[in-house]
Amino acid sequence: MEHPLHIYNTSSRKKEPFIPIHSPLVGMYVCGPTVYGDPHLGHARPAITFDILFRYLKHVGYKVRYVRNITDVGHLEHDADHGEDKIAKKARLEQLEPMEVVQYYLNRYHQAMDALNVLPPSIEPHASGHIIEQIAMVKAILTNGYAYESEGSVYFDVEKYNKDYHYGKLSGRHIEEMLNTTRVLDGQEEKRNSVDFALWKKAAPEHIMHWPSPWSEGFPGWHLECSAMGKKYLGETFDIHGGGMDLIFPHHECEIAQSVAAAGKEAVRYWMHNNMITINGQKMGKSLGNFITLEELFSGKHALLKKAYSPMTIRFFILQAQYRSTLDFSNEALQASEKGLERIWEASGNISKIPASSSSSVDVKSLRKHCYDALNDDLNTPVAISYLFDAVKHINAALAGQVTLSSEDIQELQSVFQLFLIDILGLKDEVKDENAACASFSKAVDMLLQMRLQAKQNKDWATSDKIRDELTALGFEIKDTKDGFEWRLNK
Repeated sequence: MEHPLHIYNTSSRKKEPFIPIHSPLVGMYVCGPTVYGDPHLGHARPAITFDILFRYLKHVGYKVRYVRNITDVGHLEHDADHGEDKIAKKARLEQLEPMEVVQYYLNRYHQAMDALNVLPPSIEPHASGHIIEQIAMVKAILTNGYAYESEGSVYFDVEKYNKDYHYGKLSGRHIEEMLNTTRVLDGQEEKRNSVDFALWKKAAPEHIMHWPSPWSEGFPGWHLECSAMGKKYLGETFDIHGGGMDLIFPHHECEIAQSVAAAGKEAVRYWMHNNMITINGQKMGKSLGNFITLEELFSGKHALLKKAYSPMTIRFFILQAQYRSTLDFSNEALQASEKGLERIWEASGNISKIPASSSSSVDVKSLRKHCYDALNDDLNTPVAISYLFDAVKHINAALAGQVTLSSEDIQELQSVFQLFLIDILGLKDEVKDENAACASFSKAVDMLLQMRLQAKQNKDWATSDKIRDELTALGFEIKDTKDGFEWRLNK
């Protein structure tokens, strides 16, 4: 590959050159949302992080099969052994079918991702649609001796697994410490050890979401869905598995154990984890009650917000920190991102206004290489953006007559901004898009009124009146003039 990508592998704890198993096909699996509430700022970071990776891998020539799962059986989120199914709880409280809850919030998640210009994945499988595959994996783990059945539930035998392999290799934990510190939960006496996690749970009579299995009428453990769906769509071994850093333990640690116990080998070559968005140094999330939904950010309707922020401002804000760094929320940081993005779009739009000279007095030829080097260094988007801002200075200086640029270098600037700002970083000029939409809107109204004028000339009063009446009902004020017509839209 012309531009060798290095990514930080959580498993090895170092940056490694990215070499796909089945070049040029890259298999990538990213843990998606649990759909029982509105998407918030914390959801935006992994979505945008892996959207950049998806875009970049495709740009450098790979075919990417990107799988992002939907957890629509939310009973075991962040605790594999207890707690009411959060989707079922919401369904019960709102007197809805669980899948109504899922579909409502999944639609809202997709709308937010579209607004943030996050590309859809290649495949978006639902946990509830892959119960058969999850049961098959439980059977394989039982057959290989790393799980046990207890009172209709099936648990993974962590202690036995650890004798043959290493449980804790991803998170750096040791089973002895976990055995000493893990509390025994009420009603979990059926487990041999407190660290054992559920592969299948027998459903209580009041549990809404349940399926038949060889062990009981029940439901799969939270960790099982990703192992089963990753194998189904990407094979027993695939390239990249990603998600938030909060998923390293227990979720991804358990995924490794399940895959090894079922198939005798690890499923994932590279583990990638984005860091958290924080507020006052504390992780943002539903469980802590300090989250801001994306809709609130876009509308400005939240006590912590001083104003509304556009989707591209949010995307740019997230990209100004390297994905493995923490990112602290503040209005000041968002406003700085807003101003920075305005600067970069203004300069981008002004490239075509630069008068071409016979030669260049500044170096712009190295810009492309610098941006590639930054992204090849573990997707270092803030460094790539800093190089684009260096180019902004050259553009402004050229417009002011302080430096000269050749026509070749002007074209190179346009090409680099298109490639890195738009194609790879996924940013859109919202002002330009809004102006284009307004222009199209005006042309459509003019076209209708021109049709009305033609109808009047043809004495087709019915059509003329219909166009006028329907536009008036929509809030348009129409005035006939000797030269044709005038109109305005009343607010």
